[in-house]
Amino acid sequence: MSAKPEHYDVIVKPVITEKATMAGELANAVTFEVAKSASKPQIKDAVEALFNVKVKAVNTVVTKGKTKRFRGRPGVRSDVKKAYVMLEAGNSIDVNTGL
Repeated sequence: MSAKPEHYDVIVKPVITEKATMAGELANAVTFEVAKSASKPQIKDAVEALFNVKVKAVNTVVTKGKTKRFRGRPGVRSDVKKAYVMLEAGNSIDVNTGL
């Protein structure tokens, strides 16, 4: 399966946090920030095409934006959709090296 331009619109960036790293070590999972309109089958197709791996499951979560103060004025961070992508045994993605 070759990568199509719309696959790059689905996956925004990898999430590199302590929680995402632990998920990768324990469950062979990789965490990506994805477009809010992306569905689980679209995310699966995009990851398989871009990274040449087999995906076992995709779990998604929408983190609601917080209200924060910036220079004394209230502002709102935007909502973020994250996808936890579980890979089949023997497959791996190294998000530290990039595409």
